[in-house]
Amino acid sequence: MLSSIVPSSRSILPKNSNLCRHFVKHLSSHPTKRFLIPTYSSRNNPTCLSRAAIPSINTTSRSFPPCLSVRSASMASQSTTSVHDFTVKDARGNDVDLSIYKGKVLLIVNVASQCGLTNSNYTELSQIYEKYKDQGFEILAFPCNQFGGQEPGTNEEIMQFACTRFKAEYPIFDKVDVNGDNAAPIYKFLKSSKGGLFGDSIKWNFSKFLVDKEGHVVDRYAPTTSPLSIEKDVKKLLGVAK
Repeated sequence: MLSSIVPSSRSILPKNSNLCRHFVKHLSSHPTKRFLIPTYSSRNNPTCLSRAAIPSINTTSRSFPPCLSVRSASMASQSTTSVHDFTVKDARGNDVDLSIYKGKVLLIVNVASQCGLTNSNYTELSQIYEKYKDQGFEILAFPCNQFGGQEPGTNEEIMQFACTRFKAEYPIFDKVDVNGDNAAPIYKFLKSSKGGLFGDSIKWNFSKFLVDKEGHVVDRYAPTTSPLSIEKDVKKLLGVAK
C-alpha cells in the first residue's frame, strides 16, 4: 500500500506536466495518508523539484489546496474585464481607484520628459484635453523610464515639468514599468486587451490606449500617432457631434 510519494529532489518534469492532476489521483486513493508532493523551486534551478509536505489531506472533503490556489488565481484573472477594476498610485503615492472614471472616455499614455516625441505629444495632449475635458474625457499619464532612460526624474520633477512647461491639467500617476515581469497590472491588462502590430509589448514612449465609458480598451495607437489625429475616435466615444 502506497504511504508516500517522495520524488527525488533532482527529478525533472516536462513543462506540460499537470502536477495537480497527477497527485490528486494518488491522494484520492489514500485520503488520510501523509504525502510529499513535488513543488518547483526557483531558488537555484527553476526546473528542479523540491519536496513539500501536505499533512493528512482528506480528499473526500474536496479540499485540494494546491489545485484550488491555481484555480482561484485563474478565476481572479478572468474576472478582470475593465480598466475600472484596477487601483493605481498617483504621483504622491496615494491609491487611486480607477472606477472613479466610470462613464468617462480615457486616453492612457506612457509619458517621458526627454524623448524626441515629448514636445509634440505633451502639447497636443493638453490641447485635446482642454477641448473635451468638460464632455467626459480624461487623460491618464503614466511616466515610464524603460525606453532609453528618458524619464529619469522623480515624480515631483515629472509633474513640475509637465504642468509648468505644457500646462498639463490631467492626472499624472506614479512612474511604472510597462513591459517585463514588473509591468504594472494595468499595463498588463491594456496590452492583453489590445495587442500591437508587432506583438503586445509597448514599443516606445507615448504609446496610447483609448478606453470607452465602460472601461473597455477599444483602440491602441503607436507612439508616433499624434493625439490630435485620434480626435475623431475620441468624439465618437463621447457621442460628440462631428
